Amino acid sequence: MELVELSRLQFAVTALYHFIFVPLTLGLSILLGIMETVYVMTGRKIWRDMTKFWGALFGINFAMGVATGITMEFQFGTNWAYYSHYVGDIFGAPLAIEGLMAFFLEATFIGLFYFGWNRVTKVEHLIVTWAMAIGSNLSALWILVANGWMQNPVGATFNADTMRMEVTDFAAVLLNPVAQAKFVHTVSAGYVTGSIFVLAISAWYLLRGRHIPLAKRSMTVAAGFGLASALSVVVLGDESGYMETVHQKMKVAAIEAMWNTEPAPASFTLVGLPDLATHSTRFAIEIPWVLGLIATRSFDEPVLGINQLVDVARSRIADGLVAYRLLQKIKADPKSEALRSQFEKHVGNLGYALLLKQFRPDIENATAADIDKAAASTIPNVPVLFWAFRIMVGLGFWFIVLFAIAFWLSTRGRFDRYRSFLRGAFWSLPLPWIAAELGWIVAEYGRQPWVIEGVLPTSLGVSSIGAGDVMFSLAGFALFYSALLVADLYLLTKYIRLGPDETLGYAVAEPAHAGE
Repeated sequence: MELVELSRLQFAVTALYHFIFVPLTLGLSILLGIMETVYVMTGRKIWRDMTKFWGALFGINFAMGVATGITMEFQFGTNWAYYSHYVGDIFGAPLAIEGLMAFFLEATFIGLFYFGWNRVTKVEHLIVTWAMAIGSNLSALWILVANGWMQNPVGATFNADTMRMEVTDFAAVLLNPVAQAKFVHTVSAGYVTGSIFVLAISAWYLLRGRHIPLAKRSMTVAAGFGLASALSVVVLGDESGYMETVHQKMKVAAIEAMWNTEPAPASFTLVGLPDLATHSTRFAIEIPWVLGLIATRSFDEPVLGINQLVDVARSRIADGLVAYRLLQKIKADPKSEALRSQFEKHVGNLGYALLLKQFRPDIENATAADIDKAAASTIPNVPVLFWAFRIMVGLGFWFIVLFAIAFWLSTRGRFDRYRSFLRGAFWSLPLPWIAAELGWIVAEYGRQPWVIEGVLPTSLGVSSIGAGDVMFSLAGFALFYSALLVADLYLLTKYIRLGPDETLGYAVAEPAHAGE
């Protein structure tokens, strides 16, 4: 278990570091497309300067994202070898497509974006910018298709001859409703991050009376796009939550610290203190009906509690043991169609039987006490999920308020008259990253103890290496990634402080004529 925990920690550290750069890449790429579209439509030089200035900051962030992202895929072979062997046929396909199609598309057009300003026409360069943005979003799509399959493994089945999961319907993998809900929710959060970034830096310029024409226009774009994105995050997050209610009931119960099933429609716990010892939530403040309506979209369907879901897991483990014992017989007699027919009836719960591997190697001899332990292991860390979700949602509503105020001020052109708002916008700069990281903690931590929901326990996915090796590489990654983060923050801060004039190498000012 030490090896498992260290392997999980290493992947969590590298993933969370990498995701510092991803949302800003997604958000800024679309904002660059919007700004350059206005430039092509109006011909006003200031919009070209805006695109180039924010594009310079985008390039710094993009480079760091690439540097931190490449190493993540190698961990599937180094730290998670059995996972790669067991589900590599399914999981590897979206990652390969992401590298061959989306990443190369993005990388190719990003070069043309920076070096093509004086080599192609305005319209051609605009196409390049939008192609770069589309490439960034396609990259996120394929990554989230892979991740969505981990949350809801569709379009695949276990092969008793190869002892691996294999693709049966790639269209089902691609069109996985969990993956699609995660994609639109995640990219919308990225758009919020990019909008907050532009809004906050522009507010900083206005507070200091610098680059006012560029800052005002940048804030106007960020306010409108950010408000639409923030509202989308709430709507699409609701859809993502509904998918989890259908496919990951334990995650939803843990997020709500709902220990026992309530009469429908269930109440939503606004705040409280989950108590693991007593399986209760102390000092809970509840809002009647809200959880039931959001989670099930009905008045009469219950949301199962944690204790009841443990009972479900217990029965699934028992059924999975039937499949495991039949699998051993199939190994001895691979030509028996009768055995295979019986196995197919129980194979859906085989993964639950594998949970017993944490407690004894000969799981076919598992006792009732072993099954109880395995069933209890399906409960994720309730307090972490409970508070991570509520902080994330609270920040989401703050973004809506912030962008709504910004949009209202943009219609009146009065950004610089409300210095308290500008200060609030500037100090909101780190908040979308906090919300995004908490979102990934909810998504990934809430799936435990599964690396593939209901199919492969996390404890079985690791490589056969020493814990010391993982600890050494973890320390190396932490140092290297921390250095990259410091470099990223230094470069971004440097060019933000310099401003558009120094960054672009010439004075940026309000054009005298619209066609200039």
